[in-house]
Amino acid sequence: MRTLNIVVVLFGVIAFGGSVAAETGSETPTAVIETRATALAEKLQGRQDYFSEHQNELYALVSDILLPGFDVTYASKLVLGRTHWTDATEEQRDAFIDAFYGFLVRTYSKGLIGFDQSAMVVDPAATFSKEGDKALVRTTVALENGDSVKINYALRNSGEGGWKMYDVRIDGVSYIQNYRSQFDAEISARGIEAVIERLQNDALATTETGAT
Repeated sequence: MRTLNIVVVLFGVIAFGGSVAAETGSETPTAVIETRATALAEKLQGRQDYFSEHQNELYALVSDILLPGFDVTYASKLVLGRTHWTDATEEQRDAFIDAFYGFLVRTYSKGLIGFDQSAMVVDPAATFSKEGDKALVRTTVALENGDSVKINYALRNSGEGGWKMYDVRIDGVSYIQNYRSQFDAEISARGIEAVIERLQNDALATTETGAT
């Protein structure tokens, strides 16, 4: 559970800095991550209690800022895996991308309220792939109990959109791998349409519950 909570919080750092990366386009992968911690603090400063009581507004804020800085199509393709992605129709792919994105927004918004951006230290030296189109940015996050955890962000150069995040890895375990296992089992058992419908229904229920 500690690992899941860390993913929730750290993904929120990416979310609240999305517009920064989209506007500059020329930021290095490390700068993309660094600016997000500051952006998150600015967005939430003094409004934690408000957003706790107005969750739909928090979802809307996260959605508005997350999408430009997150490679949702590429992440969705990786989560589905080659077989399910290839078997799906174009309409099913688009529906899954939208539903999965909404799922991420709702899931990770819940971890933003108590995030302390000063707890994160970013390694200034990113590791690049041989082709230079992907990068890994390492960070260390201090926990309240005095422990620390290593968090790695995987980014992809999307071209004109600049560097965008698509994965968060904790102790070598990625959220892509985690969700791929979950969705693979569910799709194999029930089909992709059923999974899309479940995610859409969950979104509707969450929206109704969070209405103010």
